[in-house]
Amino acid sequence: MQTKISILFFIKRSKPNASGLVPIYMRVTVGGSRIEISAKRFIEPSAWAANAGKVRQGSGDSKSVNHYLDMLKKQTYDYQTELIQAGLLVTAENMRNKLLGTELGKFSLIDIFQDHNDKMKALIGNKFAEGTHERYKTSLSHTVEFLKWKFKVSDIDIRRIDHAFITEYEFYLRSVKKCCNNTAFKYIKNFGKIIRICLKNQWIDKDPFSNYDGKAEDVDRVHLTTEELESVTNKVFQSQRLNRMRDLFVFSCFTGLAYSDIKKLNKTEVVKGIDGINWIIKNRQKTETTSRIPILPIAQEILDRYANDPQCKNTGKLLPVMSNQTMNDYVKEIGALCGIDKELTYHVARHTFATTVTLTNDVPMESLQKMLGHKDIKTTQHYGKIVDKKISNDMKLLSEKLSASAFKIVRESKAASS
Repeated sequence: MQTKISILFFIKRSKPNASGLVPIYMRVTVGGSRIEISAKRFIEPSAWAANAGKVRQGSGDSKSVNHYLDMLKKQTYDYQTELIQAGLLVTAENMRNKLLGTELGKFSLIDIFQDHNDKMKALIGNKFAEGTHERYKTSLSHTVEFLKWKFKVSDIDIRRIDHAFITEYEFYLRSVKKCCNNTAFKYIKNFGKIIRICLKNQWIDKDPFSNYDGKAEDVDRVHLTTEELESVTNKVFQSQRLNRMRDLFVFSCFTGLAYSDIKKLNKTEVVKGIDGINWIIKNRQKTETTSRIPILPIAQEILDRYANDPQCKNTGKLLPVMSNQTMNDYVKEIGALCGIDKELTYHVARHTFATTVTLTNDVPMESLQKMLGHKDIKTTQHYGKIVDKKISNDMKLLSEKLSASAFKIVRESKAASS
Protein backbone atom coordinates (compact mmCIF):
# COMPACT_ATOMS: atom_id res chain seq x y z
CA MET A 1 0.00 0.00 0.00
CA GLN A 2 1.34 3.43 -0.96
CA THR A 3 2.16 5.60 2.07
CA LYS A 4 0.48 9.02 1.97
CA ILE A 5 2.67 12.08 2.37
CA SER A 6 1.80 15.74 2.71
CA ILE A 7 3.96 18.75 1.85
CA LEU A 8 3.78 22.24 3.34
CA PHE A 9 5.95 25.32 2.70
CA PHE A 10 6.42 27.94 5.42
CA ILE A 11 8.86 30.64 6.53
CA LYS A 12 10.88 30.80 9.72
CA ARG A 13 10.54 34.35 10.93
CA SER A 14 12.86 33.56 13.85
CA LYS A 15 15.84 33.01 11.52
CA PRO A 16 16.35 36.19 9.51
CA ASN A 17 19.67 36.70 7.79
CA ALA A 18 21.82 39.84 7.93
CA SER A 19 19.60 41.50 5.31
CA GLY A 20 16.41 40.80 7.27
CA LEU A 21 15.22 38.14 4.82
CA VAL A 22 13.70 34.91 6.24
CA PRO A 23 14.25 31.35 4.97
CA ILE A 24 11.57 29.24 3.31
CA TYR A 25 11.27 25.69 4.67
CA MET A 26 9.50 22.59 3.39
CA ARG A 27 7.74 20.30 5.86
CA VAL A 28 7.12 16.71 4.72
CA THR A 29 4.80 14.59 6.86
CA VAL A 30 4.84 10.79 6.47
CA GLY A 31 2.55 8.64 8.56
CA GLY A 32 2.55 11.00 11.53
CA SER A 33 6.30 11.72 11.39
CA ARG A 34 7.62 14.85 9.79
CA ILE A 35 10.84 16.43 8.61
CA GLU A 36 11.70 20.05 7.89
CA ILE A 37 14.22 20.95 5.19
CA SER A 38 15.43 24.35 4.05
CA ALA A 39 14.31 25.29 0.54
CA LYS A 40 17.44 27.43 0.25
CA ARG A 41 15.46 30.55 -0.64
CA PHE A 42 15.03 33.80 1.34
CA ILE A 43 12.27 36.42 1.04
CA GLU A 44 10.86 39.47 2.78
CA PRO A 45 8.54 38.28 5.60
CA SER A 46 5.70 40.44 4.26
CA ALA A 47 5.92 38.76 0.83
CA TRP A 48 4.87 35.39 2.17
CA ALA A 49 1.27 34.19 1.74
CA ALA A 50 0.89 31.66 4.54
CA ASN A 51 -2.52 30.31 3.45
CA ALA A 52 -1.27 29.63 -0.08
CA GLY A 53 2.15 28.44 1.02
CA LYS A 54 3.94 30.57 -1.58
CA VAL A 55 5.24 34.04 -2.32
CA ARG A 56 2.62 36.71 -3.06
CA GLN A 57 2.39 37.56 -6.72
CA GLY A 58 4.11 40.79 -7.65
CA SER A 59 6.51 40.60 -4.70
CA GLY A 60 10.11 40.69 -5.93
CA ASP A 61 11.03 37.53 -7.87
CA SER A 62 7.86 35.73 -6.75
CA LYS A 63 7.49 34.00 -10.12
CA SER A 64 10.89 32.25 -10.05
CA VAL A 65 10.70 31.36 -6.32
CA ASN A 66 7.20 29.88 -6.64
CA HIS A 67 8.29 27.93 -9.72
CA TYR A 68 11.23 26.57 -7.73
CA LEU A 69 8.92 25.54 -4.86
CA ASP A 70 6.63 23.73 -7.32
CA MET A 71 9.63 21.87 -8.74
CA LEU A 72 10.78 20.94 -5.22
CA LYS A 73 7.33 19.62 -4.40
CA LYS A 74 7.25 17.51 -7.58
CA GLN A 75 10.72 16.18 -6.82
CA THR A 76 9.56 15.09 -3.37
CA TYR A 77 6.67 13.08 -4.83
CA ASP A 78 9.07 11.59 -7.38
CA TYR A 79 11.33 10.45 -4.55
CA GLN A 80 8.33 8.81 -2.92
CA THR A 81 7.74 6.82 -6.10
CA GLU A 82 11.43 5.86 -6.31
CA LEU A 83 11.40 4.52 -2.77
CA ILE A 84 8.35 2.40 -3.50
CA GLN A 85 9.83 1.02 -6.72
CA ALA A 86 13.09 0.17 -4.93
CA GLY A 87 11.18 -1.79 -2.30
CA LEU A 88 12.14 0.67 0.42
CA LEU A 89 9.88 2.03 3.11
CA VAL A 90 8.49 5.51 2.58
CA THR A 91 9.49 6.97 5.92
CA ALA A 92 10.33 10.48 7.03
CA GLU A 93 13.96 9.40 7.42
CA ASN A 94 14.17 7.91 3.92
CA MET A 95 12.55 10.99 2.43
CA ARG A 96 15.09 13.19 4.24
CA ASN A 97 17.96 11.07 2.85
CA LYS A 98 16.52 11.36 -0.65
CA LEU A 99 16.05 15.11 -0.45
CA LEU A 100 19.46 15.78 1.08
CA GLY A 101 21.25 13.26 -1.13
CA THR A 102 22.58 11.34 1.87
CA GLU A 103 21.33 7.87 0.92
CA LEU A 104 23.79 5.22 2.04
CA GLY A 105 24.63 2.35 -0.27
CA LYS A 106 25.61 0.31 2.77
CA PHE A 107 21.91 -0.26 3.46
CA SER A 108 21.44 -2.15 0.18
CA LEU A 109 21.09 -5.89 0.83
CA ILE A 110 22.27 -7.01 -2.61
CA ASP A 111 25.24 -4.61 -2.61
CA ILE A 112 26.33 -5.95 0.79
CA PHE A 113 25.88 -9.56 -0.33
CA GLN A 114 27.82 -8.94 -3.56
CA ASP A 115 30.63 -7.18 -1.69
CA HIS A 116 30.92 -10.20 0.62
CA ASN A 117 31.11 -12.55 -2.38
CA ASP A 118 33.69 -10.40 -4.18
CA LYS A 119 35.96 -10.44 -1.13
CA MET A 120 35.49 -14.18 -0.75
CA LYS A 121 36.45 -14.69 -4.40
CA ALA A 122 39.65 -12.71 -3.88
CA LEU A 123 40.60 -15.06 -1.03
CA ILE A 124 40.01 -18.36 -2.87
CA GLY A 125 42.98 -20.61 -2.16
CA ASN A 126 44.00 -18.48 0.80
CA LYS A 127 41.05 -18.52 3.18
CA PHE A 128 38.15 -19.94 1.16
CA ALA A 129 37.60 -22.85 -1.20
CA GLU A 130 36.23 -22.28 -4.69
CA GLY A 131 33.23 -24.45 -3.83
CA THR A 132 32.37 -22.19 -0.88
CA HIS A 133 32.37 -19.15 -3.14
CA GLU A 134 30.12 -20.96 -5.63
CA ARG A 135 27.63 -21.77 -2.87
CA TYR A 136 27.45 -18.11 -1.83
CA LYS A 137 26.99 -17.08 -5.47
CA THR A 138 24.01 -19.43 -5.62
CA SER A 139 22.71 -18.03 -2.33
CA LEU A 140 22.89 -14.49 -3.70
CA SER A 141 21.08 -15.57 -6.87
CA HIS A 142 18.29 -17.14 -4.80
CA THR A 143 18.04 -13.95 -2.72
CA VAL A 144 17.70 -11.75 -5.82
CA GLU A 145 15.03 -14.07 -7.24
CA PHE A 146 13.16 -14.06 -3.92
CA LEU A 147 13.04 -10.25 -3.84
CA LYS A 148 11.51 -10.19 -7.32
CA TRP A 149 9.06 -12.97 -6.42
CA LYS A 150 7.90 -11.50 -3.11
CA PHE A 151 8.36 -7.73 -3.40
CA LYS A 152 8.72 -7.14 -7.17
CA VAL A 153 12.00 -5.28 -6.52
CA SER A 154 15.65 -5.92 -7.37
CA ASP A 155 17.03 -4.78 -4.01
CA ILE A 156 15.84 -3.91 -0.54
CA ASP A 157 16.91 -1.86 2.47
CA ILE A 158 18.46 -4.20 5.05
CA ARG A 159 16.50 -2.39 7.74
CA ARG A 160 13.35 -3.93 6.27
CA ILE A 161 14.56 -7.47 6.96
CA ASP A 162 12.70 -8.94 9.91
CA HIS A 163 11.51 -12.33 11.18
CA ALA A 164 8.69 -12.37 8.61
CA PHE A 165 11.23 -11.81 5.81
CA ILE A 166 13.27 -14.83 6.96
CA THR A 167 10.27 -17.15 7.20
CA GLU A 168 8.98 -16.01 3.80
CA TYR A 169 12.41 -16.59 2.30
CA GLU A 170 12.49 -20.10 3.74
CA PHE A 171 9.01 -20.77 2.35
CA TYR A 172 10.17 -19.57 -1.08
CA LEU A 173 13.18 -21.91 -1.03
CA ARG A 174 11.03 -24.89 -0.07
CA SER A 175 8.06 -24.20 -2.34
CA VAL A 176 9.30 -22.36 -5.42
CA LYS A 177 12.91 -23.63 -5.54
CA LYS A 178 11.87 -27.11 -4.31
CA CYS A 179 14.76 -27.30 -1.83
CA CYS A 180 14.80 -30.09 0.74
CA ASN A 181 15.06 -29.13 4.42
CA ASN A 182 18.86 -29.23 4.67
CA THR A 183 19.41 -27.41 1.37
CA ALA A 184 16.96 -24.65 2.35
CA PHE A 185 18.62 -24.41 5.77
CA LYS A 186 22.04 -24.10 4.09
CA TYR A 187 20.90 -21.11 2.03
CA ILE A 188 19.24 -19.50 5.05
CA LYS A 189 22.46 -20.06 7.01
CA ASN A 190 24.46 -18.34 4.25
CA PHE A 191 22.01 -15.44 4.33
CA GLY A 192 22.49 -15.30 8.09
CA LYS A 193 26.18 -14.56 7.60
CA ILE A 194 25.26 -11.43 5.64
CA ILE A 195 22.95 -10.36 8.46
CA ARG A 196 25.77 -10.85 10.99
CA ILE A 197 27.96 -8.55 8.89
CA CYS A 198 25.23 -5.89 9.09
CA LEU A 199 24.90 -6.36 12.85
CA LYS A 200 28.66 -6.10 13.43
CA ASN A 201 28.78 -2.88 11.39
CA GLN A 202 25.77 -1.56 13.34
CA TRP A 203 23.83 -1.03 10.12
CA ILE A 204 20.92 -2.78 11.79
CA ASP A 205 20.24 -2.99 15.51
CA LYS A 206 17.96 -6.03 15.66
CA ASP A 207 18.75 -9.60 14.64
CA PRO A 208 15.90 -10.93 12.46
CA PHE A 209 17.11 -14.46 13.26
CA SER A 210 16.59 -14.06 17.03
CA ASN A 211 13.38 -16.13 16.99
CA TYR A 212 14.20 -18.31 14.01
CA ASP A 213 14.23 -22.00 14.93
CA GLY A 214 15.13 -23.71 11.65
CA LYS A 215 17.76 -26.45 11.82
CA ALA A 216 19.34 -29.13 9.68
CA GLU A 217 18.09 -32.68 9.97
CA ASP A 218 20.41 -35.60 10.57
CA VAL A 219 20.89 -37.61 7.40
CA ASP A 220 22.63 -40.90 6.80
CA ARG A 221 25.84 -40.10 4.95
CA VAL A 222 26.55 -42.58 2.19
CA HIS A 223 29.65 -44.69 2.81
CA LEU A 224 31.08 -47.94 1.52
CA THR A 225 30.90 -51.11 3.58
CA THR A 226 34.02 -53.22 4.06
CA GLU A 227 32.93 -55.55 1.26
CA GLU A 228 32.21 -52.64 -1.10
CA LEU A 229 35.53 -51.00 -0.31
CA GLU A 230 37.35 -54.26 -1.02
CA SER A 231 35.47 -54.56 -4.31
CA VAL A 232 36.59 -51.10 -5.45
CA THR A 233 40.16 -51.53 -4.17
CA ASN A 234 40.71 -54.87 -5.89
CA LYS A 235 38.94 -54.03 -9.15
CA VAL A 236 41.15 -53.78 -12.24
CA PHE A 237 39.59 -51.79 -15.07
CA GLN A 238 40.38 -51.95 -18.76
CA SER A 239 40.37 -48.14 -18.86
CA GLN A 240 43.49 -46.39 -17.54
CA ARG A 241 41.41 -43.35 -16.56
CA LEU A 242 39.21 -45.52 -14.31
CA ASN A 243 42.24 -47.18 -12.73
CA ARG A 244 43.59 -43.72 -11.91
CA MET A 245 40.26 -42.63 -10.55
CA ARG A 246 40.06 -45.77 -8.43
CA ASP A 247 43.48 -44.94 -6.94
CA LEU A 248 42.44 -41.39 -6.06
CA PHE A 249 39.16 -42.55 -4.56
CA VAL A 250 40.80 -45.34 -2.54
CA PHE A 251 43.48 -42.89 -1.35
CA SER A 252 40.76 -40.66 0.15
CA CYS A 253 39.02 -43.73 1.60
CA PHE A 254 42.18 -44.44 3.60
CA THR A 255 43.14 -40.85 4.48
CA GLY A 256 39.79 -39.04 4.80
CA LEU A 257 40.94 -36.14 2.62
CA ALA A 258 38.22 -34.23 0.76
CA TYR A 259 38.52 -33.25 -2.90
CA SER A 260 39.72 -29.69 -2.20
CA ASP A 261 42.48 -31.04 0.08
CA ILE A 262 43.69 -33.88 -2.15
CA LYS A 263 43.79 -31.49 -5.11
CA LYS A 264 46.43 -29.34 -3.37
CA LEU A 265 48.37 -32.09 -1.60
CA ASN A 266 52.10 -31.51 -2.07
CA LYS A 267 55.42 -32.87 -0.78
CA THR A 268 55.75 -30.34 2.05
CA GLU A 269 52.58 -31.74 3.64
CA VAL A 270 53.99 -35.26 3.96
CA VAL A 271 56.41 -35.52 6.91
CA LYS A 272 58.01 -38.28 8.93
CA GLY A 273 56.08 -38.82 12.15
CA ILE A 274 57.29 -39.75 15.62
CA ASP A 275 56.44 -43.37 14.80
CA GLY A 276 58.79 -43.45 11.81
CA ILE A 277 56.04 -43.53 9.14
CA ASN A 278 54.87 -40.74 6.89
CA TRP A 279 52.08 -38.45 8.07
CA ILE A 280 49.96 -35.97 6.15
CA ILE A 281 49.86 -32.70 8.07
CA LYS A 282 47.93 -29.97 6.29
CA ASN A 283 45.55 -27.13 6.94
CA ARG A 284 42.06 -27.95 5.76
CA GLN A 285 40.84 -25.28 3.37
CA LYS A 286 37.23 -25.56 4.49
CA THR A 287 37.66 -25.23 8.27
CA GLU A 288 41.13 -23.67 8.53
CA THR A 289 42.06 -26.41 11.00
CA THR A 290 44.95 -28.87 10.78
CA SER A 291 44.47 -32.48 9.71
CA ARG A 292 47.08 -34.90 11.10
CA ILE A 293 46.85 -38.27 9.35
CA PRO A 294 49.26 -41.21 9.64
CA ILE A 295 49.50 -42.66 6.12
CA LEU A 296 48.27 -46.26 6.00
CA PRO A 297 50.24 -48.70 3.79
CA ILE A 298 47.71 -48.77 0.94
CA ALA A 299 47.63 -44.95 0.80
CA GLN A 300 51.45 -44.82 0.80
CA GLU A 301 51.51 -47.36 -2.03
CA ILE A 302 49.30 -45.07 -4.11
CA LEU A 303 51.55 -42.06 -3.42
CA ASP A 304 54.60 -44.09 -4.49
CA ARG A 305 52.79 -45.19 -7.65
CA TYR A 306 52.47 -41.58 -8.85
CA ALA A 307 55.84 -40.29 -7.63
CA ASN A 308 57.13 -39.98 -11.21
CA ASP A 309 53.84 -39.22 -12.93
CA PRO A 310 54.31 -36.45 -15.57
CA GLN A 311 51.17 -34.57 -14.49
CA CYS A 312 52.31 -34.58 -10.86
CA LYS A 313 55.78 -33.37 -11.81
CA ASN A 314 54.33 -30.52 -13.87
CA THR A 315 51.92 -29.36 -11.15
CA GLY A 316 54.11 -30.08 -8.12
CA LYS A 317 51.27 -32.10 -6.59
CA LEU A 318 51.41 -35.66 -5.29
CA LEU A 319 48.40 -37.02 -7.19
CA PRO A 320 46.98 -36.49 -10.71
CA VAL A 321 43.69 -34.91 -9.63
CA MET A 322 41.04 -34.01 -12.21
CA SER A 323 38.13 -31.58 -11.95
CA ASN A 324 35.59 -32.29 -9.24
CA GLN A 325 32.80 -32.90 -11.76
CA THR A 326 34.94 -35.32 -13.77
CA MET A 327 35.95 -37.23 -10.66
CA ASN A 328 32.34 -37.49 -9.49
CA ASP A 329 31.33 -38.84 -12.91
CA TYR A 330 34.10 -41.43 -12.84
CA VAL A 331 33.25 -42.51 -9.28
CA LYS A 332 29.66 -43.17 -10.34
CA GLU A 333 30.96 -45.26 -13.25
CA ILE A 334 33.26 -47.21 -10.93
CA GLY A 335 30.40 -47.86 -8.52
CA ALA A 336 28.21 -49.22 -11.30
CA LEU A 337 30.98 -51.50 -12.60
CA CYS A 338 31.57 -52.80 -9.07
CA GLY A 339 27.86 -53.50 -8.58
CA ILE A 340 27.46 -50.93 -5.79
CA ASP A 341 23.87 -49.76 -5.60
CA LYS A 342 24.51 -46.39 -3.96
CA GLU A 343 24.60 -42.76 -5.09
CA LEU A 344 28.37 -42.32 -5.12
CA THR A 345 30.32 -39.08 -5.20
CA TYR A 346 33.96 -38.48 -4.45
CA HIS A 347 33.03 -37.23 -0.99
CA VAL A 348 31.75 -40.72 -0.12
CA ALA A 349 35.43 -41.63 0.29
CA ARG A 350 35.74 -39.25 3.27
CA HIS A 351 32.64 -40.76 4.88
CA THR A 352 34.03 -44.26 4.25
CA PHE A 353 37.26 -43.36 6.04
CA ALA A 354 35.33 -42.03 9.03
CA THR A 355 33.06 -45.06 9.35
CA THR A 356 34.31 -48.26 7.72
CA VAL A 357 38.06 -47.64 7.98
CA THR A 358 38.34 -46.01 11.42
CA LEU A 359 35.36 -46.07 13.78
CA THR A 360 34.32 -49.63 12.99
CA ASN A 361 37.91 -50.62 13.70
CA ASP A 362 37.84 -49.01 17.15
CA VAL A 363 39.73 -45.80 16.32
CA PRO A 364 38.70 -43.32 19.06
CA MET A 365 36.44 -40.42 18.15
CA GLU A 366 39.02 -37.89 19.37
CA SER A 367 41.67 -39.31 17.02
CA LEU A 368 39.24 -39.24 14.10
CA GLN A 369 38.46 -35.58 14.84
CA LYS A 370 42.15 -34.68 14.48
CA MET A 371 42.51 -36.61 11.24
CA LEU A 372 39.36 -35.14 9.69
CA GLY A 373 40.29 -31.63 10.81
CA HIS A 374 36.94 -30.94 12.48
CA LYS A 375 36.75 -27.87 14.71
CA ASP A 376 34.00 -29.37 16.85
CA ILE A 377 33.88 -33.01 17.91
CA LYS A 378 30.08 -32.85 17.54
CA THR A 379 30.66 -32.87 13.78
CA THR A 380 32.73 -36.03 14.13
CA GLN A 381 30.21 -37.67 16.45
CA HIS A 382 27.71 -37.77 13.60
CA TYR A 383 29.72 -40.65 12.18
CA GLY A 384 29.39 -42.41 15.51
CA LYS A 385 25.61 -42.36 15.00
CA ILE A 386 26.07 -44.11 11.67
CA VAL A 387 28.22 -46.78 13.29
CA ASP A 388 25.68 -47.20 16.12
CA LYS A 389 22.94 -47.65 13.54
CA LYS A 390 24.97 -50.37 11.83
CA ILE A 391 25.51 -52.09 15.16
CA SER A 392 21.79 -51.84 15.88
CA ASN A 393 20.88 -53.34 12.50
CA ASP A 394 23.45 -56.12 12.94
CA MET A 395 22.07 -56.95 16.37
CA LYS A 396 18.52 -57.02 15.02
CA LEU A 397 19.58 -59.58 12.45
CA LEU A 398 21.30 -61.58 15.17
CA SER A 399 18.20 -61.38 17.34
CA GLU A 400 16.08 -62.72 14.50
CA LYS A 401 18.50 -65.60 13.93
CA LEU A 402 18.56 -66.49 17.60
CA SER A 403 14.78 -66.38 17.80
CA ALA A 404 14.56 -68.90 15.00
CA SER A 405 17.27 -71.12 16.48
CA ALA A 406 17.15 -73.86 19.08
CA PHE A 407 18.20 -71.52 21.88
CA LYS A 408 15.28 -71.49 24.31
CA ILE A 409 14.99 -70.64 27.96
CA VAL A 410 13.75 -73.72 29.73
CA ARG A 411 10.89 -72.77 31.98
CA GLU A 412 10.33 -75.00 34.99
CA SER A 413 6.83 -76.31 35.44
CA LYS A 414 4.95 -75.53 38.65
CA ALA A 415 5.07 -79.19 39.52
CA ALA A 416 8.84 -79.28 39.14
CA SER A 417 9.33 -76.12 41.14
CA SER A 418 7.22 -77.45 44.02
